[in-house]
Parts: sequence; structure tokens; C-alpha cells
Amino acid sequence: MTDCLVIDGLCKRYGEIVVADGVSLALARGQCLGVVGPNGAGKSSLFNLITGVAVPDAGSIRLEGRELVGLRADARARLGVARAFQIPQPFAHLSAYENALAAASFAARLPRAQAAQLAWEVLERTGLADRAEVPAGRLPLLDRKRLELAKGLAARPHLLLLDEIAGGLTEAEVQVLVALVLELKRDVAMIWIEHIAQALMAVADRIMVLNFGRKLLEDTPAAAMASREVREIYMGVGEDAEDEAEEGTHAAA
Repeated sequence: MTDCLVIDGLCKRYGEIVVADGVSLALARGQCLGVVGPNGAGKSSLFNLITGVAVPDAGSIRLEGRELVGLRADARARLGVARAFQIPQPFAHLSAYENALAAASFAARLPRAQAAQLAWEVLERTGLADRAEVPAGRLPLLDRKRLELAKGLAARPHLLLLDEIAGGLTEAEVQVLVALVLELKRDVAMIWIEHIAQALMAVADRIMVLNFGRKLLEDTPAAAMASREVREIYMGVGEDAEDEAEEGTHAAA
């Protein structure tokens, strides 16, 4: 399987603060890499470096063999990098359809007729066809999350970056979103930063753990979530908590 995204030795620091410390990864189309870590681990900084919001001090980012380092954010979007945010950022006064059309027109740079067709296709694919004429600002949260995905798809991405898009949803809504993301990942390489573990377990092929900008491990979801690094850093469960839990079990017995 040919890798769609290859990141090699990515480094970035702001003074004494290191947000990327030699991060490397490879990802093929149809695969999802889940990213976990505590606040300040460098998760959002990784996305900023991939999208061109931030400039790395060292390292390489190649998408479909094309080097992205040195390119502006808009150029990277046109080459197939799309990002969906935790807090949806639609044009609130425009309809869902107009939001998707804008992405198809300006990110994918399609002619009007092709952009219009793609906009309808992504709304249908994300379950928003019956909300096409509703102003984005009036959509409920789950539908605004769907619209974030629709806008990303309308850019015709090779790489789709999901930035905690399950945040704020109910458990039932998370299940709906997970089903949609599972369907979408067939066509793109996907990186998903998420605090809701069950969502990543259902979608990710591998999980990478970051802390202080450094990759601690990358493994299958089951192995990663069972690791001490995840328990101590991501879930906040260390040896003391484990000892207390064990003592409580003995006391109950």
C-alpha cells in the first residue's frame, strides 16, 4: 500500500517550548491515525504544521510525493489538505449548500457547474441534503459537525484532518458521527485528534501518543489504549491510582 502522507523528523519550537520533537509518521489512503495526548502535547501544533499555519524548524511533509514545507496554507489546501475543526466554523449566514459550494469553488477550484454538483454530492454523503437551504448558523451542533466534514470533502482532499470533531456531542450523536467518519475514511488518509476514546477505537487503524511534542508510541488502538503511556498521560491513571484501585478491590472483597 502506497503512503499518501509521509512526515519525517518534524521539529518546531517557540523559544523553550517544544511542540514537535522529531515527529515522523506514514499514512496510506483509507487509513486513520488517531492522535492522543494531554493538553500541550503538540497535537494541534502538528495540524498547524501540516496545514501551513506554522512553519517547521526542520523536517519534511510529503503528500502524494509532493513536498509541502515551504508552501502557503492555501496552496496546501489546493493540493488536498483539508481540516475539520472542533468548533464548527461555517459561514453562518450562508446555507449549508452555499458553504459546501464555497469549498468546492475556492479550495478545489472547480468551475461553477462542477462545484455545484460536488456540493450536492457531499451534502448527500454527509446526510445534509434535506438541510441544504438552512442557514448554517441555524443548524444543530451535530449537523454543523457534518457540515465541517462536507466542506472538507468538497475540497477534494487526499488528507483529512479531524480536530476533536466529536467534542460537545451526546453519546448517541458520537455514534452517528463515528458511522459517518468510518464511511468517509475509505477515500482519504485521515488523522483524528480526539479525547473521546471510544470514537478513536471504532475508527482508527493506529493510535499515536504525543507528549511535549515527542511521539511516545504508535500502535494498534487496543495496544495503545492498554499502554502505560496512555494510562498515565492521556487518561491520567498512574501507579498510585492503580494501587488505590487494587486496595479498594481487596477491601470490597
